Amino acid sequence: MTDLSLYRNIGIFAHVDAGKTTTTERILKLTGKIHKTGEVHDGEATTDFMEQEQERGITIQSAATSCEWDGHRLNIIDTPGHVDFTIEVYRSLKVLDGGVGVFCGSGGVEPQSETNWRYANDSEVARIIFVNKLDRMGADFYRVVGQIKDVLAATPLVMVLPIGIEDDFCGVVDLLTRKAWIWDDSGNPENYEIVDPPEDMAAQIEEWREKLIETAVEQDDALLEGYLEGKEPSVEDLERCIRKGTINLDFFPTFCGSAFKNKGVQNVLNAVVKYLPNPTEVKPQPEVDLEGNETGKFAIVDPNGPLRALAFKIMDDRYGALTFTRIYSGRIQKGDSVLNTFTGKTERIGRIVEMHANSREERDSAQAGDIVALLGMKNTRTGHTLADEKNPATLEPMIFPDPVISIAIAAKDKAGTEKMGIALGKMIAEDPSFQVETDQETGESIMKGMGELHLDIKVDILKRTHGIDVIVGKPQVAYRETVTQTVDDSYTHKKQTGGSGQFGKIDYTIEPIEPGGANYEFESTVTGGNVPREYWGAIDKAFEGMMKAGTLAGYPLVNVKFTLRDGAFHAVDSSTMAFEAATRNAYRQSVPKAAPQLLEPIMKIDVFTPEDHVGDVIGDLNRRRGMIKAQEAGATGVRVKAEAPLSDMFGYIGDLRTMTSGRGQFSMEFSHYAPCPRNVSEQVIEETKARKAAK
Repeated sequence: MTDLSLYRNIGIFAHVDAGKTTTTERILKLTGKIHKTGEVHDGEATTDFMEQEQERGITIQSAATSCEWDGHRLNIIDTPGHVDFTIEVYRSLKVLDGGVGVFCGSGGVEPQSETNWRYANDSEVARIIFVNKLDRMGADFYRVVGQIKDVLAATPLVMVLPIGIEDDFCGVVDLLTRKAWIWDDSGNPENYEIVDPPEDMAAQIEEWREKLIETAVEQDDALLEGYLEGKEPSVEDLERCIRKGTINLDFFPTFCGSAFKNKGVQNVLNAVVKYLPNPTEVKPQPEVDLEGNETGKFAIVDPNGPLRALAFKIMDDRYGALTFTRIYSGRIQKGDSVLNTFTGKTERIGRIVEMHANSREERDSAQAGDIVALLGMKNTRTGHTLADEKNPATLEPMIFPDPVISIAIAAKDKAGTEKMGIALGKMIAEDPSFQVETDQETGESIMKGMGELHLDIKVDILKRTHGIDVIVGKPQVAYRETVTQTVDDSYTHKKQTGGSGQFGKIDYTIEPIEPGGANYEFESTVTGGNVPREYWGAIDKAFEGMMKAGTLAGYPLVNVKFTLRDGAFHAVDSSTMAFEAATRNAYRQSVPKAAPQLLEPIMKIDVFTPEDHVGDVIGDLNRRRGMIKAQEAGATGVRVKAEAPLSDMFGYIGDLRTMTSGRGQFSMEFSHYAPCPRNVSEQVIEETKARKAAK
């Protein structure tokens, strides 16, 4: 029986290039899990094991590993920072108890940091902060602390102060003990000494220590009273208060260092153990029924309770499909049969393995608090709950965003087509934000994803990992259609073919729903039984089914309400089929009358550019129909925040690099749908029809 108080399930998350993977490498080295540190820029990081990750120097999929520190077991997930892969961060945070938010000492709070922070707030995950790369040009610890307050609206609790900055950065002062941790330049993290801090920092140390104590003692009324009377609390009491406040999300202990230079990582590890919660200290997961409504029961973390486990990631490797699972309650053993509450079927656990990136360690059993990978789960997908057969329950499922970009893809030969079908099936199981569908008119396979890089990686995996030669079409935007006017109309479906016929009459209203509201609503105001209640469901289902293809260019229809007002039926000739046919024809008849309009995805764009190229960048964004929202000057350049239509942003990274002599960076994520200007709308409709006609 494992002591759950010694468990820490944590994730490491940040913006691209803030140093998450490097920090993870240093943690693994310090905890003795690896003996040689691999560098991201050499393509040798332990958790970046995909070829595509090693080449591009970015993390694409979250990787799980575990290690030990100070007698505690740490289950760590290193997550991606690129906006196209935020789904990995979201689903990792969903199953973690705590997190380490890494911020770049010179870049500060960057766009992806904001998104990840928002996800962590939604999942109510306790966090500590590590301001990394203080050895870099332009690094400023205090500026980043200010940004955390202003941009993230969070309360950073500063625990250490940096000694020196940029090239002179050599260590940190621990504010609780007033001791300095100084590392030498050997690059060995164990080569440090704990000494008295520099004398010229004395006033600064006392100022920040006072702020720390004032914030911490608010967690304990007796200590606060004593402090106001001039009695200073002990370090042990302060640590207890900091732990309580961190778990309550009242503040976030903030550390600093340089992971690359091996300075300051021990303090972060100590903080993980001291301040982040163990599995029994976080809010238990709510249980829901099959309709997704909360039942009022919770999956209490208890190895002796009924089994409650959430599959949060599927990964296919050379040994078969691995199902990454967080166990909230109960225990599992090799060979057990468990119930998948989503499919209603039982599955047998073939093997249980503990992952270390892409290598593994066999285990015979696992219990509440563990994060393990299961082999042999054939029908389990991301977000499915595994439960006790005799005592079933479902945990709150995960919700994934809709893709905004698509490309047509085809194999070059028949043998490749079959291989591609199998490969795409595996890729869909691994990544819920990636979708594939077949165009009914052309028979083409359409891949849908969150951005150009996302789809680019998927094509690369098909070519290299699965060895399939593919032909790739141009990126296509996921447009939507809506209606802008209210239409009252009527349709009668009447068919006589000898014997009983078909009859169904409906009087209805089609009207727009405000953007941001529901995609579809159905209401029936029929009284007196003119359309019997037994047919309402068929009418609702038929109309919603028709919304998959709008009447302008065949894009899905959104933000529409359908109200059934009245109608008529025939005692013999009316049937579910007759009313479904009436509804489908009513859709074709009335949606074109409701002034349909094309909607395009608008992206939130964050561009970093050197100061002397700001004018060029803004001019270029304006040409792309961009709306500039804000400009923020930083130490090393300017951040331009804007919104622009996705259709005008293809290939932007190449243009930005040309404009800024290779120094510009940008990130882009979906914001909302907005009406297309008439000229763009006409062009899109024309091109869509021409494309379909050509095929």
